[in-house]
Amino acid sequence: MTKKYELYRTGQAPLPTQTWSWNMYGAGIENIGRDGQPEAFPIPEPADDQLLVRVDSVGMCFSDVKLIRQGGAHPKLYNRNLAEEPTRLGHEAALTIIKVGKDLQDAYQPGQRLAIQPDIYQNGRSTAYGYTIPGGLTQYHLIGPEVLDADDGAYVLPLTDDLGYAETALTEPWACVEASYTQRRRLQPKAGGRLWVLGQPDDTTAYTFSGELEPALVVLSDVSERVKALIRQKVGPDVEMFVRDGLRPSGFPALKAELTDDEGFDDIIMLAPHSAERVSEAAKLTAFRGTFNLVGDAPLDGLVQIDVGRIHYHYTAYVGNSGPDIAASYGEARNRCDLLPGGAAVFVGAGGPMGQMHVQRAIELKNGPNLIIATEVNEMRLNALKELFAPLAEANGKELLTFNPASAEESLQEFVRNATDQIGADDVVVCVPVGPLMAEAGTYLAPDGMLVLFAGVPNGTMAPLDMSAVYLHNAQFTGTSGSALADQATVIAKTVAGDLSPNRSVAAVGGMEAARDGVEAMMEGRYPGKVVIFPQISGLPLLSLAELKEKYPAVAEKLGEGDVWTAAAEAALVEAFWELEQAEHV
Repeated sequence: MTKKYELYRTGQAPLPTQTWSWNMYGAGIENIGRDGQPEAFPIPEPADDQLLVRVDSVGMCFSDVKLIRQGGAHPKLYNRNLAEEPTRLGHEAALTIIKVGKDLQDAYQPGQRLAIQPDIYQNGRSTAYGYTIPGGLTQYHLIGPEVLDADDGAYVLPLTDDLGYAETALTEPWACVEASYTQRRRLQPKAGGRLWVLGQPDDTTAYTFSGELEPALVVLSDVSERVKALIRQKVGPDVEMFVRDGLRPSGFPALKAELTDDEGFDDIIMLAPHSAERVSEAAKLTAFRGTFNLVGDAPLDGLVQIDVGRIHYHYTAYVGNSGPDIAASYGEARNRCDLLPGGAAVFVGAGGPMGQMHVQRAIELKNGPNLIIATEVNEMRLNALKELFAPLAEANGKELLTFNPASAEESLQEFVRNATDQIGADDVVVCVPVGPLMAEAGTYLAPDGMLVLFAGVPNGTMAPLDMSAVYLHNAQFTGTSGSALADQATVIAKTVAGDLSPNRSVAAVGGMEAARDGVEAMMEGRYPGKVVIFPQISGLPLLSLAELKEKYPAVAEKLGEGDVWTAAAEAALVEAFWELEQAEHV
Protein backbone atom coordinates (compact mmCIF):
# COMPACT_ATOMS: atom_id res chain seq x y z
CA MET A 1 0.00 0.00 0.00
CA THR A 2 1.45 3.37 -1.03
CA LYS A 3 1.69 6.42 1.20
CA LYS A 4 -0.58 8.28 -1.21
CA TYR A 5 -3.25 5.61 -0.85
CA GLU A 6 -2.78 5.53 2.92
CA LEU A 7 -3.40 9.29 3.00
CA TYR A 8 -6.44 8.86 0.78
CA ARG A 9 -7.89 6.20 3.08
CA THR A 10 -7.61 8.47 6.13
CA GLY A 11 -9.78 11.17 4.54
CA GLN A 12 -7.37 13.77 5.94
CA ALA A 13 -5.91 15.05 2.67
CA PRO A 14 -6.33 18.80 2.02
CA LEU A 15 -9.79 19.59 0.70
CA PRO A 16 -10.20 21.13 -2.72
CA THR A 17 -12.05 24.43 -2.92
CA GLN A 18 -14.70 22.98 -5.26
CA THR A 19 -16.55 19.77 -5.87
CA TRP A 20 -17.36 18.50 -9.35
CA SER A 21 -20.93 17.23 -9.79
CA TRP A 22 -23.12 15.66 -12.44
CA ASN A 23 -26.46 17.25 -11.55
CA MET A 24 -29.59 16.20 -13.42
CA TYR A 25 -31.83 19.02 -14.69
CA GLY A 26 -34.57 17.11 -16.50
CA ALA A 27 -35.47 13.97 -18.43
CA GLY A 28 -32.98 12.63 -20.93
CA ILE A 29 -29.28 11.93 -20.68
CA GLU A 30 -28.58 15.31 -22.28
CA ASN A 31 -29.80 16.91 -19.05
CA ILE A 32 -27.12 15.24 -16.93
CA GLY A 33 -24.45 17.88 -16.35
CA ARG A 34 -24.07 21.02 -18.47
CA ASP A 35 -23.14 20.62 -22.13
CA GLY A 36 -21.97 17.10 -21.45
CA GLN A 37 -19.63 18.12 -18.64
CA PRO A 38 -19.72 18.11 -14.82
CA GLU A 39 -20.05 21.39 -12.96
CA ALA A 40 -17.97 22.86 -10.16
CA PHE A 41 -19.63 24.00 -6.92
CA PRO A 42 -18.22 25.23 -3.61
CA ILE A 43 -17.75 22.51 -0.98
CA PRO A 44 -20.32 23.25 1.73
CA GLU A 45 -19.79 23.27 5.47
CA PRO A 46 -21.95 20.80 7.41
CA ALA A 47 -24.64 22.12 9.75
CA ASP A 48 -24.85 20.77 13.29
CA ASP A 49 -26.94 17.78 12.13
CA GLN A 50 -25.04 17.05 8.92
CA LEU A 51 -22.00 15.19 7.65
CA LEU A 52 -19.73 16.28 4.83
CA VAL A 53 -18.88 13.09 2.93
CA ARG A 54 -16.48 12.25 0.15
CA VAL A 55 -17.82 9.94 -2.55
CA ASP A 56 -15.26 7.24 -3.32
CA SER A 57 -17.09 5.06 -5.82
CA VAL A 58 -20.47 4.82 -7.53
CA GLY A 59 -22.04 1.88 -9.33
CA MET A 60 -24.23 2.52 -12.36
CA CYS A 61 -27.63 0.85 -12.05
CA PHE A 62 -30.18 0.05 -14.75
CA SER A 63 -33.01 1.09 -12.44
CA ASP A 64 -31.89 4.68 -13.11
CA VAL A 65 -33.11 4.37 -16.70
CA LYS A 66 -36.69 5.03 -15.60
CA LEU A 67 -35.54 8.19 -13.81
CA ILE A 68 -33.55 9.34 -16.83
CA ARG A 69 -36.54 8.83 -19.11
CA GLN A 70 -39.18 10.33 -16.80
CA GLY A 71 -37.25 13.09 -15.05
CA GLY A 72 -39.40 14.89 -12.49
CA ALA A 73 -42.38 12.64 -13.33
CA HIS A 74 -40.64 9.66 -11.72
CA PRO A 75 -42.73 8.43 -8.74
CA LYS A 76 -39.96 9.17 -6.24
CA LEU A 77 -39.59 12.76 -7.45
CA TYR A 78 -43.25 13.71 -6.93
CA ASN A 79 -43.46 15.96 -10.03
CA ARG A 80 -40.40 17.97 -9.02
CA ASN A 81 -39.17 20.71 -11.35
CA LEU A 82 -35.63 19.51 -11.92
CA ALA A 83 -34.66 22.64 -13.82
CA GLU A 84 -35.06 24.55 -10.56
CA GLU A 85 -34.33 21.77 -8.04
CA PRO A 86 -32.02 19.25 -9.71
CA THR A 87 -31.26 15.78 -8.43
CA ARG A 88 -28.27 13.55 -9.03
CA LEU A 89 -27.89 9.91 -10.02
CA GLY A 90 -25.76 7.46 -8.07
CA HIS A 91 -27.59 5.44 -5.41
CA GLU A 92 -24.89 2.76 -5.20
CA ALA A 93 -22.18 4.65 -3.34
CA ALA A 94 -19.20 4.27 -1.01
CA LEU A 95 -18.65 7.28 1.27
CA THR A 96 -15.95 8.59 3.61
CA ILE A 97 -16.82 11.11 6.31
CA ILE A 98 -14.74 14.29 6.04
CA LYS A 99 -16.42 16.62 8.56
CA VAL A 100 -18.97 16.00 11.32
CA GLY A 101 -21.58 18.49 12.58
CA LYS A 102 -21.38 19.05 16.34
CA ASP A 103 -24.67 17.23 17.09
CA LEU A 104 -23.36 14.05 15.44
CA GLN A 105 -19.87 13.86 16.90
CA ASP A 106 -20.78 11.13 19.37
CA ALA A 107 -21.94 8.86 16.53
CA TYR A 108 -19.59 9.62 13.62
CA GLN A 109 -15.93 10.47 13.13
CA PRO A 110 -13.89 11.98 10.29
CA GLY A 111 -12.30 9.26 8.20
CA GLN A 112 -15.09 6.78 8.97
CA ARG A 113 -16.31 4.86 5.94
CA LEU A 114 -19.98 4.28 5.14
CA ALA A 115 -22.18 2.31 2.80
CA ILE A 116 -25.58 3.85 2.12
CA GLN A 117 -28.97 2.16 1.82
CA PRO A 118 -30.85 4.26 -0.74
CA ASP A 119 -34.41 2.99 -0.13
CA ILE A 120 -35.35 5.52 2.57
CA TYR A 121 -38.67 6.21 4.29
CA GLN A 122 -39.27 9.58 5.93
CA ASN A 123 -42.50 9.85 7.95
CA GLY A 124 -43.88 6.93 5.96
CA ARG A 125 -43.09 8.58 2.62
CA SER A 126 -40.91 6.68 0.19
CA THR A 127 -37.80 8.65 -0.75
CA ALA A 128 -34.46 7.49 -2.09
CA TYR A 129 -30.84 8.56 -2.24
CA GLY A 130 -30.04 9.12 -5.89
CA TYR A 131 -33.65 10.08 -6.59
CA THR A 132 -35.52 12.34 -4.14
CA ILE A 133 -32.21 12.97 -2.37
CA PRO A 134 -29.37 13.85 -4.80
CA GLY A 135 -27.00 10.91 -5.08
CA GLY A 136 -23.34 10.09 -5.42
CA LEU A 137 -22.26 11.41 -8.84
CA THR A 138 -20.34 14.19 -7.14
CA GLN A 139 -17.07 14.42 -5.24
CA TYR A 140 -18.36 15.84 -1.93
CA HIS A 141 -21.83 16.47 -0.54
CA LEU A 142 -23.79 16.81 2.67
CA ILE A 143 -26.08 14.24 4.26
CA GLY A 144 -28.34 15.10 7.16
CA PRO A 145 -31.63 14.07 8.80
CA GLU A 146 -33.11 13.04 5.44
CA VAL A 147 -30.67 10.08 5.57
CA LEU A 148 -29.47 9.93 9.19
CA ASP A 149 -32.76 10.36 11.05
CA ALA A 150 -35.43 8.69 8.92
CA ASP A 151 -38.07 6.11 9.85
CA ASP A 152 -35.56 3.31 10.46
CA GLY A 153 -32.95 5.60 11.97
CA ALA A 154 -29.77 6.12 9.96
CA TYR A 155 -29.78 4.64 6.46
CA VAL A 156 -25.98 4.27 6.46
CA LEU A 157 -23.86 1.31 7.52
CA PRO A 158 -20.47 1.98 9.14
CA LEU A 159 -17.67 -0.14 7.70
CA THR A 160 -14.31 -1.49 8.75
CA ASP A 161 -11.34 -1.29 6.41
CA ASP A 162 -12.01 -4.84 5.19
CA LEU A 163 -14.01 -3.65 2.18
CA GLY A 164 -12.72 -1.87 -0.90
CA TYR A 165 -14.54 1.07 -2.44
CA ALA A 166 -16.10 -0.69 -5.42
CA GLU A 167 -17.33 -3.63 -3.39
CA THR A 168 -18.77 -1.20 -0.81
CA ALA A 169 -20.82 0.54 -3.50
CA LEU A 170 -21.89 -2.82 -4.89
CA THR A 171 -23.23 -4.04 -1.56
CA GLU A 172 -26.42 -2.15 -2.50
CA PRO A 173 -27.28 -4.03 -5.72
CA TRP A 174 -26.06 -7.19 -4.04
CA ALA A 175 -28.50 -6.43 -1.22
CA CYS A 176 -31.32 -6.41 -3.79
CA VAL A 177 -30.21 -9.86 -4.91
CA GLU A 178 -29.98 -11.06 -1.30
CA ALA A 179 -33.44 -9.60 -0.60
CA SER A 180 -34.98 -11.67 -3.37
CA TYR A 181 -34.23 -14.76 -1.28
CA THR A 182 -35.50 -13.23 1.96
CA GLN A 183 -39.16 -13.75 2.82
CA ARG A 184 -41.13 -10.63 1.87
CA ARG A 185 -44.54 -12.24 1.33
CA ARG A 186 -47.06 -12.31 4.16
CA LEU A 187 -47.63 -15.98 4.92
CA GLN A 188 -50.30 -15.78 7.62
CA PRO A 189 -53.83 -14.36 7.56
CA LYS A 190 -53.71 -10.70 8.51
CA ALA A 191 -55.01 -9.87 11.97
CA GLY A 192 -57.56 -7.08 11.63
CA GLY A 193 -57.69 -7.50 7.87
CA ARG A 194 -60.39 -8.18 5.31
CA LEU A 195 -61.03 -11.84 4.43
CA TRP A 196 -62.96 -13.22 1.46
CA VAL A 197 -63.76 -16.94 1.27
CA LEU A 198 -65.05 -18.31 -2.04
CA GLY A 199 -66.25 -21.86 -2.49
CA GLN A 200 -68.64 -24.19 -4.28
CA PRO A 201 -72.15 -24.68 -2.85
CA ASP A 202 -72.05 -28.43 -3.57
CA ASP A 203 -68.61 -28.94 -2.02
CA THR A 204 -68.93 -31.52 0.76
CA THR A 205 -65.29 -31.47 1.94
CA ALA A 206 -64.96 -31.49 5.73
CA TYR A 207 -62.60 -28.49 5.92
CA THR A 208 -60.74 -27.59 9.10
CA PHE A 209 -58.65 -24.56 10.09
CA SER A 210 -55.83 -25.35 12.51
CA GLY A 211 -54.29 -21.87 12.70
CA GLU A 212 -55.31 -18.44 13.93
CA LEU A 213 -57.89 -16.39 12.05
CA GLU A 214 -58.53 -12.88 13.35
CA PRO A 215 -59.92 -10.66 10.56
CA ALA A 216 -61.98 -7.53 11.13
CA LEU A 217 -64.31 -8.30 8.22
CA VAL A 218 -65.34 -11.54 6.47
CA VAL A 219 -67.13 -12.05 3.16
CA LEU A 220 -68.44 -15.52 2.27
CA SER A 221 -69.36 -16.43 -1.30
CA ASP A 222 -70.89 -19.74 -2.38
CA VAL A 223 -69.57 -21.73 0.56
CA SER A 224 -71.36 -24.61 2.26
CA GLU A 225 -73.14 -24.29 5.59
CA ARG A 226 -70.34 -26.36 7.09
CA VAL A 227 -67.74 -23.76 5.96
CA LYS A 228 -69.90 -20.89 7.23
CA ALA A 229 -70.03 -22.53 10.64
CA LEU A 230 -66.28 -23.20 10.60
CA ILE A 231 -65.38 -19.60 9.75
CA ARG A 232 -67.83 -18.20 12.29
CA GLN A 233 -66.36 -20.43 14.96
CA LYS A 234 -62.80 -19.35 14.11
CA VAL A 235 -63.39 -15.58 13.94
CA GLY A 236 -65.85 -15.30 16.83
CA PRO A 237 -69.29 -13.72 17.09
CA ASP A 238 -68.21 -10.06 16.99
CA VAL A 239 -66.58 -10.01 13.57
CA GLU A 240 -68.62 -8.38 10.81
CA MET A 241 -69.64 -11.02 8.27
CA PHE A 242 -71.30 -10.63 4.87
CA VAL A 243 -72.69 -13.28 2.54
CA ARG A 244 -72.50 -12.59 -1.19
CA ASP A 245 -73.56 -15.67 -3.13
CA GLY A 246 -73.98 -16.17 -6.85
CA LEU A 247 -71.29 -13.69 -7.86
CA ARG A 248 -70.00 -13.97 -11.39
CA PRO A 249 -66.39 -12.89 -12.07
CA SER A 250 -67.73 -9.76 -13.76
CA GLY A 251 -69.25 -8.78 -10.42
CA PHE A 252 -66.06 -9.11 -8.38
CA PRO A 253 -64.93 -5.47 -8.83
CA ALA A 254 -68.23 -4.23 -7.38
CA LEU A 255 -67.63 -6.37 -4.27
CA LYS A 256 -64.19 -4.81 -3.87
CA ALA A 257 -65.66 -1.32 -4.13
CA GLU A 258 -68.54 -2.06 -1.78
CA LEU A 259 -66.72 -3.70 1.12
CA THR A 260 -63.04 -2.70 0.91
CA ASP A 261 -63.11 0.94 -0.28
CA ASP A 262 -61.46 -0.39 -3.45
CA GLU A 263 -58.35 -1.45 -1.49
CA GLY A 264 -58.97 -5.16 -1.95
CA PHE A 265 -58.97 -8.11 0.42
CA ASP A 266 -55.94 -8.82 2.58
CA ASP A 267 -56.69 -12.53 2.40
CA ILE A 268 -58.61 -14.52 -0.17
CA ILE A 269 -59.32 -18.21 0.36
CA MET A 270 -60.69 -20.16 -2.59
CA LEU A 271 -62.02 -23.65 -1.83
CA ALA A 272 -62.34 -26.41 -4.43
CA PRO A 273 -61.32 -24.16 -7.32
CA HIS A 274 -61.94 -25.41 -10.85
CA SER A 275 -62.33 -22.31 -13.06
CA ALA A 276 -59.10 -20.61 -14.14
CA GLU A 277 -61.10 -17.50 -15.10
CA ARG A 278 -62.65 -17.28 -11.64
CA VAL A 279 -59.25 -17.57 -9.97
CA SER A 280 -57.81 -14.90 -12.26
CA GLU A 281 -60.61 -12.42 -11.58
CA ALA A 282 -60.64 -13.11 -7.84
CA ALA A 283 -56.88 -12.60 -7.65
CA LYS A 284 -57.32 -9.05 -8.92
CA LEU A 285 -59.06 -8.24 -5.63
CA THR A 286 -55.96 -9.05 -3.57
CA ALA A 287 -54.72 -6.06 -1.56
CA PHE A 288 -51.11 -4.86 -1.25
CA ARG A 289 -49.11 -7.64 0.46
CA GLY A 290 -52.22 -9.78 0.22
CA THR A 291 -52.33 -13.58 0.41
CA PHE A 292 -54.36 -15.78 -1.94
CA ASN A 293 -54.90 -19.31 -0.60
CA LEU A 294 -56.07 -22.07 -2.92
CA VAL A 295 -57.32 -25.30 -1.31
CA GLY A 296 -58.40 -28.17 -3.55
CA ASP A 297 -57.58 -31.62 -4.86
CA ALA A 298 -58.38 -31.31 -8.58
CA PRO A 299 -56.61 -29.22 -11.25
CA LEU A 300 -58.06 -26.08 -12.75
CA ASP A 301 -59.48 -26.07 -16.25
CA GLY A 302 -56.56 -24.05 -17.61
CA LEU A 303 -53.79 -21.58 -16.88
CA VAL A 304 -54.57 -18.51 -14.80
CA GLN A 305 -53.85 -14.93 -15.86
CA ILE A 306 -51.89 -13.51 -12.92
CA ASP A 307 -50.54 -9.97 -12.44
CA VAL A 308 -46.81 -10.70 -12.32
CA GLY A 309 -46.01 -7.02 -11.74
CA ARG A 310 -47.82 -7.20 -8.42
CA ILE A 311 -45.94 -10.35 -7.39
CA HIS A 312 -42.74 -8.29 -7.75
CA TYR A 313 -43.83 -4.89 -6.43
CA HIS A 314 -46.76 -5.71 -4.12
CA TYR A 315 -45.44 -9.00 -2.69
CA THR A 316 -48.74 -10.76 -3.35
CA ALA A 317 -48.49 -14.34 -2.11
CA TYR A 318 -50.11 -17.38 -3.73
CA VAL A 319 -50.19 -20.32 -1.34
CA GLY A 320 -52.18 -23.52 -1.20
CA ASN A 321 -52.61 -27.15 -0.26
CA SER A 322 -54.81 -30.07 -1.20
CA GLY A 323 -56.89 -29.90 1.99
CA PRO A 324 -58.77 -30.41 4.15
CA ASP A 325 -56.88 -28.09 6.58
CA ILE A 326 -57.14 -24.60 5.10
CA ALA A 327 -54.40 -23.31 7.41
CA ALA A 328 -51.88 -25.88 6.13
CA SER A 329 -51.06 -23.53 3.23
CA TYR A 330 -49.46 -20.92 5.46
CA GLY A 331 -46.09 -20.52 7.13
CA GLU A 332 -42.47 -20.35 6.05
CA ALA A 333 -41.88 -24.08 6.54
CA ARG A 334 -44.12 -24.77 3.55
CA ASN A 335 -43.30 -21.60 1.60
CA ARG A 336 -39.53 -21.37 1.22
CA CYS A 337 -37.79 -18.34 -0.22
CA ASP A 338 -34.19 -19.42 -0.84
CA LEU A 339 -32.71 -21.73 -3.45
CA LEU A 340 -33.23 -25.42 -2.77
CA PRO A 341 -30.15 -27.08 -1.24
CA GLY A 342 -28.69 -29.59 -3.67
CA GLY A 343 -31.23 -28.63 -6.31
CA ALA A 344 -31.22 -27.33 -9.87
CA ALA A 345 -31.55 -23.58 -10.47
CA VAL A 346 -32.17 -21.76 -13.76
CA PHE A 347 -31.35 -18.08 -14.26
CA VAL A 348 -33.08 -16.37 -17.18
CA GLY A 349 -31.24 -13.28 -18.41
CA ALA A 350 -28.12 -14.33 -16.54
CA GLY A 351 -25.65 -12.31 -18.61
CA GLY A 352 -26.57 -8.85 -17.35
CA PRO A 353 -25.02 -7.34 -14.22
CA MET A 354 -27.83 -8.41 -11.89
CA GLY A 355 -28.22 -11.80 -13.53
CA GLN A 356 -24.52 -12.43 -13.02
CA MET A 357 -24.93 -11.62 -9.33
CA HIS A 358 -27.68 -14.22 -9.00
CA VAL A 359 -25.50 -16.84 -10.69
CA GLN A 360 -22.52 -15.96 -8.51
CA ARG A 361 -24.62 -16.11 -5.35
CA ALA A 362 -25.90 -19.56 -6.32
CA ILE A 363 -22.34 -20.78 -6.93
CA GLU A 364 -20.98 -19.35 -3.67
CA LEU A 365 -24.04 -20.20 -1.55
CA LYS A 366 -23.22 -22.72 1.12
CA ASN A 367 -25.70 -25.58 0.87
CA GLY A 368 -27.00 -24.08 -2.36
CA PRO A 369 -27.98 -25.73 -5.65
CA ASN A 370 -25.68 -28.30 -7.24
CA LEU A 371 -26.75 -27.57 -10.83
CA ILE A 372 -26.84 -24.00 -12.15
CA ILE A 373 -28.19 -23.24 -15.63
CA ALA A 374 -27.49 -19.73 -16.93
CA THR A 375 -29.42 -18.57 -19.99
CA GLU A 376 -28.76 -15.48 -22.09
CA VAL A 377 -29.52 -14.44 -25.69
CA ASN A 378 -26.45 -12.17 -25.94
CA GLU A 379 -23.55 -14.42 -26.90
CA MET A 380 -20.92 -11.90 -25.77
CA ARG A 381 -22.45 -11.73 -22.31
CA LEU A 382 -22.84 -15.50 -22.16
CA ASN A 383 -19.17 -16.05 -23.02
CA ALA A 384 -18.13 -13.47 -20.42
CA LEU A 385 -20.25 -15.27 -17.84
CA LYS A 386 -18.61 -18.61 -18.64
CA GLU A 387 -15.12 -17.15 -18.39
CA LEU A 388 -15.91 -15.45 -15.08
CA PHE A 389 -17.83 -18.20 -13.31
CA ALA A 390 -16.80 -21.58 -14.71
CA PRO A 391 -13.64 -21.67 -12.55
CA LEU A 392 -15.61 -20.46 -9.52
CA ALA A 393 -18.23 -23.17 -10.03
CA GLU A 394 -15.55 -25.84 -10.32
CA ALA A 395 -13.85 -24.57 -7.17
CA ASN A 396 -17.17 -24.79 -5.30
CA GLY A 397 -18.08 -28.23 -6.60
CA LYS A 398 -21.01 -26.96 -8.67
CA GLU A 399 -22.03 -27.76 -12.24
CA LEU A 400 -22.54 -24.66 -14.40
CA LEU A 401 -24.32 -25.03 -17.74
CA THR A 402 -24.92 -22.14 -20.15
CA PHE A 403 -27.57 -21.92 -22.84
CA ASN A 404 -28.42 -19.41 -25.57
CA PRO A 405 -32.05 -19.96 -26.65
CA ALA A 406 -31.52 -17.66 -29.65
CA SER A 407 -29.01 -20.00 -31.29
CA ALA A 408 -29.82 -23.44 -29.90
CA GLU A 409 -31.70 -26.10 -31.82
CA GLU A 410 -33.69 -27.19 -28.76
CA SER A 411 -35.90 -25.01 -26.58
CA LEU A 412 -34.85 -23.87 -23.13
CA GLN A 413 -37.64 -25.99 -21.65
CA GLU A 414 -36.22 -29.07 -23.39
CA PHE A 415 -32.69 -28.17 -22.27
CA VAL A 416 -33.79 -27.85 -18.64
CA ARG A 417 -35.75 -31.09 -18.77
CA ASN A 418 -32.84 -32.97 -20.30
CA ALA A 419 -30.41 -31.55 -17.73
CA THR A 420 -32.65 -32.57 -14.83
CA ASP A 421 -33.68 -36.08 -15.89
CA GLN A 422 -37.06 -34.72 -17.07
CA ILE A 423 -37.92 -33.44 -13.58
CA GLY A 424 -37.58 -29.71 -14.14
CA ALA A 425 -35.83 -27.01 -12.15
CA ASP A 426 -36.30 -26.56 -8.43
CA ASP A 427 -35.84 -22.81 -8.86
CA VAL A 428 -36.19 -20.46 -11.81
CA VAL A 429 -35.06 -16.85 -11.38
CA VAL A 430 -36.13 -14.35 -14.05
CA CYS A 431 -33.91 -11.27 -14.44
CA VAL A 432 -35.59 -10.00 -17.62
CA PRO A 433 -38.59 -7.64 -17.34
CA VAL A 434 -40.74 -9.35 -19.98
CA GLY A 435 -44.14 -10.80 -19.06
CA PRO A 436 -44.21 -13.62 -21.66
CA LEU A 437 -40.74 -14.77 -20.55
CA MET A 438 -41.95 -14.86 -16.96
CA ALA A 439 -44.88 -17.02 -17.98
CA GLU A 440 -42.64 -19.33 -20.02
CA ALA A 441 -40.21 -19.62 -17.11
CA GLY A 442 -42.96 -21.17 -15.03
CA THR A 443 -43.02 -24.13 -17.42
CA TYR A 444 -39.44 -25.07 -16.50
CA LEU A 445 -40.35 -25.83 -12.89
CA ALA A 446 -40.31 -29.15 -11.11
CA PRO A 447 -43.60 -29.96 -9.31
CA ASP A 448 -42.59 -28.18 -6.09
CA GLY A 449 -40.43 -25.54 -7.75
CA MET A 450 -40.07 -21.83 -7.00
CA LEU A 451 -40.36 -19.07 -9.61
CA VAL A 452 -38.58 -15.86 -8.55
CA LEU A 453 -39.57 -12.74 -10.50
CA PHE A 454 -36.54 -10.56 -9.82
CA ALA A 455 -37.06 -8.18 -12.73
CA GLY A 456 -39.99 -5.83 -12.36
CA VAL A 457 -42.67 -5.32 -14.99
CA PRO A 458 -45.45 -2.74 -14.59
CA ASN A 459 -48.40 -3.63 -12.39
CA GLY A 460 -51.14 -4.91 -14.64
CA THR A 461 -48.79 -7.13 -16.67
CA MET A 462 -50.68 -10.41 -16.89
CA ALA A 463 -49.05 -13.78 -17.51
CA PRO A 464 -50.57 -17.30 -17.70
CA LEU A 465 -49.33 -19.39 -14.75
CA ASP A 466 -50.15 -22.92 -13.65
CA MET A 467 -51.90 -22.12 -10.37
CA SER A 468 -53.02 -25.76 -10.01
CA ALA A 469 -49.39 -26.52 -9.16
CA VAL A 470 -49.60 -24.17 -6.17
CA TYR A 471 -52.10 -26.27 -4.24
CA LEU A 472 -51.45 -29.68 -5.79
CA HIS A 473 -47.62 -29.59 -5.84
CA ASN A 474 -46.62 -26.65 -3.62
CA ALA A 475 -45.24 -24.50 -6.43
CA GLN A 476 -44.05 -21.04 -5.32
CA PHE A 477 -44.37 -17.75 -7.22
CA THR A 478 -42.47 -14.97 -5.52
CA GLY A 479 -40.75 -11.65 -6.18
CA THR A 480 -39.24 -8.69 -4.39
CA SER A 481 -38.34 -5.09 -5.11
CA GLY A 482 -35.39 -3.21 -3.64
CA SER A 483 -33.68 -4.03 -0.39
CA ALA A 484 -33.53 -3.03 3.27
CA LEU A 485 -30.79 -2.15 5.71
CA ALA A 486 -30.74 -5.71 7.03
CA ASP A 487 -30.15 -7.11 3.53
CA GLN A 488 -27.20 -4.80 2.95
CA ALA A 489 -25.79 -5.63 6.39
CA THR A 490 -26.00 -9.32 5.45
CA VAL A 491 -24.09 -8.72 2.22
CA ILE A 492 -21.40 -6.75 4.08
CA ALA A 493 -21.03 -9.53 6.65
CA LYS A 494 -20.79 -12.20 3.92
CA THR A 495 -18.19 -10.14 2.05
CA VAL A 496 -16.04 -9.60 5.13
CA ALA A 497 -16.30 -13.32 5.95
CA GLY A 498 -15.15 -14.24 2.44
CA ASP A 499 -18.43 -15.91 1.52
CA LEU A 500 -19.22 -13.37 -1.20
CA SER A 501 -17.08 -11.36 -3.61
CA PRO A 502 -18.92 -8.31 -5.01
CA ASN A 503 -15.76 -7.24 -6.89
CA ARG A 504 -16.46 -10.03 -9.40
CA SER A 505 -19.31 -7.87 -10.67
CA VAL A 506 -17.01 -5.03 -11.83
CA ALA A 507 -16.69 -4.95 -15.62
CA ALA A 508 -15.59 -1.37 -16.33
CA VAL A 509 -14.18 1.58 -14.40
CA GLY A 510 -13.81 5.29 -15.03
CA GLY A 511 -12.98 8.60 -13.39
CA MET A 512 -15.18 11.59 -12.67
CA GLU A 513 -15.24 12.94 -16.22
CA ALA A 514 -16.38 9.52 -17.50
CA ALA A 515 -19.55 9.40 -15.38
CA ARG A 516 -22.01 10.30 -18.12
CA ASP A 517 -20.31 7.88 -20.49
CA GLY A 518 -20.76 5.31 -17.73
CA VAL A 519 -24.49 6.06 -17.60
CA GLU A 520 -24.76 5.62 -21.38
CA ALA A 521 -22.76 2.37 -21.26
CA MET A 522 -25.09 1.03 -18.59
CA MET A 523 -28.15 1.95 -20.65
CA GLU A 524 -26.67 0.31 -23.77
CA GLY A 525 -25.55 -2.84 -21.96
CA ARG A 526 -22.07 -2.19 -23.29
CA TYR A 527 -20.39 -4.30 -20.61
CA PRO A 528 -21.44 -7.67 -19.18
CA GLY A 529 -21.04 -6.51 -15.57
CA LYS A 530 -21.18 -3.37 -13.48
CA VAL A 531 -19.77 0.03 -14.42
CA VAL A 532 -18.07 1.70 -11.44
CA ILE A 533 -17.11 5.38 -11.37
CA PHE A 534 -14.46 6.76 -9.00
CA PRO A 535 -15.37 10.45 -8.51
CA GLN A 536 -12.05 11.37 -6.85
CA ILE A 537 -10.11 10.12 -9.89
CA SER A 538 -9.52 12.56 -12.76
CA GLY A 539 -8.32 11.71 -16.26
CA LEU A 540 -9.39 8.04 -16.39
CA PRO A 541 -11.73 7.34 -19.32
CA LEU A 542 -14.31 4.61 -19.11
CA LEU A 543 -12.48 1.33 -19.71
CA SER A 544 -13.34 -2.33 -19.50
CA LEU A 545 -10.97 -4.34 -17.36
CA ALA A 546 -9.54 -5.84 -20.57
CA GLU A 547 -8.86 -2.32 -21.93
CA LEU A 548 -7.33 -1.39 -18.60
CA LYS A 549 -4.75 -4.13 -19.11
CA GLU A 550 -3.78 -2.60 -22.44
CA LYS A 551 -3.65 1.05 -21.43
CA TYR A 552 -2.71 1.02 -17.74
CA PRO A 553 -0.82 -2.22 -17.02
CA ALA A 554 0.45 -0.90 -13.66
CA VAL A 555 -3.15 -0.85 -12.46
CA ALA A 556 -4.25 -4.00 -14.27
CA GLU A 557 -1.43 -6.10 -12.83
CA LYS A 558 -3.16 -5.73 -9.45
CA LEU A 559 -6.30 -7.46 -10.71
CA GLY A 560 -7.08 -10.80 -9.15
CA GLU A 561 -7.10 -14.24 -10.73
CA GLY A 562 -9.41 -14.22 -13.71
CA ASP A 563 -8.99 -10.44 -14.04
CA VAL A 564 -11.25 -9.72 -11.08
CA TRP A 565 -11.26 -6.21 -9.60
CA THR A 566 -9.47 -5.88 -6.24
CA ALA A 567 -8.73 -3.38 -3.50
CA ALA A 568 -5.09 -3.52 -4.66
CA ALA A 569 -6.20 -2.33 -8.10
CA GLU A 570 -7.99 0.56 -6.42
CA ALA A 571 -4.78 1.47 -4.59
CA ALA A 572 -2.90 1.44 -7.90
CA LEU A 573 -5.64 3.58 -9.42
CA VAL A 574 -5.25 6.18 -6.69
CA GLU A 575 -1.48 6.08 -7.13
CA ALA A 576 -1.79 6.68 -10.87
CA PHE A 577 -4.60 9.24 -11.06
CA TRP A 578 -5.30 10.98 -7.74
CA GLU A 579 -3.51 14.33 -7.70
CA LEU A 580 -3.19 16.22 -4.43
CA GLU A 581 -2.10 19.34 -6.27
CA GLN A 582 -5.17 19.14 -8.46
CA ALA A 583 -7.33 18.55 -5.42
CA GLU A 584 -6.01 21.73 -3.82
CA HIS A 585 -6.58 23.96 -6.85
CA VAL A 586 -9.55 22.60 -8.86
